[in-house]
Amino acid sequence: MSTSRHVSPDDIRKGFSKAMSDMYRAEVPLYGALLDLVAETNAQVLATDTDLARQLQRSGEIQRLDRERHGAIRLGTASELATISRLFAVMGMQPVGYYDLTPAGVPVHSTAFRAVHENALQNSPFRVFTSLLRLELIENLELRAFAQAALDQRSIFTPRAMALIEQAETDGGLDSHDADEFILQALETFRWHHTATVSAAQYQQLSDQHRLIADVVAFRGPHINHLTPRTLDIDRVQAEMPGKGITPKAVIEGPPRRQCPILLRQTSFKALDEVITFTDAQGRHSARFGEIEQRGVALTPKGRALYDHLLNAARDELGAFPNEANAGRYSELMAQHFQAFPDDYRSMREQGLAFFRYFVTDQGRAAQGQRPRNLDGLIEAGHVDLEPLVYEDFLPVSAAGIFQSNLGDATQSDYGVNANQAEFEHALGRQTIDELTLYADTQQRSIDTCLKTLLA
Repeated sequence: MSTSRHVSPDDIRKGFSKAMSDMYRAEVPLYGALLDLVAETNAQVLATDTDLARQLQRSGEIQRLDRERHGAIRLGTASELATISRLFAVMGMQPVGYYDLTPAGVPVHSTAFRAVHENALQNSPFRVFTSLLRLELIENLELRAFAQAALDQRSIFTPRAMALIEQAETDGGLDSHDADEFILQALETFRWHHTATVSAAQYQQLSDQHRLIADVVAFRGPHINHLTPRTLDIDRVQAEMPGKGITPKAVIEGPPRRQCPILLRQTSFKALDEVITFTDAQGRHSARFGEIEQRGVALTPKGRALYDHLLNAARDELGAFPNEANAGRYSELMAQHFQAFPDDYRSMREQGLAFFRYFVTDQGRAAQGQRPRNLDGLIEAGHVDLEPLVYEDFLPVSAAGIFQSNLGDATQSDYGVNANQAEFEHALGRQTIDELTLYADTQQRSIDTCLKTLLA
């Protein structure tokens, strides 16, 4: 059982997020330039858009904005996935959502480890998009067996990290000294290694099958391949990246630019070309890249269905994978199709398209006498107001687009539709959590608080 001497998992997560960011900044110099650009952009937006600044202040997002990060790793075996789940649990992170990336030619399926309660997210919104390699999709049986053998020989967790995970599970937490050591030991799992575990020829065989397979199989551990800050204006960041010596990908993934952002928009710069040492020679490898994201309101099942319909319609009309050659046309099509999605929060709420957080206003607290007895009446009377509930998760099409952009558009393979959530959860050792249920629960808790405050 956890005791008062134990450090909060939220604080361990916050410390780990900072340590990860410091390590990645030292490893990838352009990441520092990216953070500076995002900070400059956010400051400019908050200074000029007073309505947005007020919204973020009321929702509490302003306090978490500068420390918001998401990382991404790629694992090779079921055992690695099960253990990483235990490691993240020490930090209060649970697997949310299931993502199948095989339809886009990326041989992985994934989940996102993150905090699940709104209070924990406000403390530290650190997330890690975690993918598991689908070895069964390697058609060459000899190469598949070699990849499996190479993965089976490695251990991606330090012995001390494993001991501290077991200690946290047994004792219900870690004290401050052990929590600090846990952060340092856990960080080693995500550190970049310039040495590969395979020969140059073996690496090339893996890469010829798919560059992502080579990235997972050929190294001692799942180096963090990007660490993403959150911006308030991704279009401005995209436009200013070249001036900072950063070449962005051609297409911003996700919905088009809107007055009221929805879900998630992402862009990135190309993967670094880094020198590595094979077991028999030197060579080069590209995997780690920079990414930026802008988060909008979380959508209800009805809203997600509309989003998916409009996105698919735009892509079908484009008739090709979005890339540098057709980026302008793709942006036009997205803007045209998404005119069918309301671009104001009132309409989104009335049509049941998005989730919101409700709170009692000063007017509501000061009001005397009879009050409206339902939520709509309280909102109309000005006693309750609402803010968009930020989307904390990911989009499979966008994730695949980021992967493909950084691996090279020509690396797409035809894996068909191979979703296998049951297999993924078997490897994980537990079920993933439905993100839509989490948003509905957060929204309902805020409604219950308002009604209890005003009508009790």
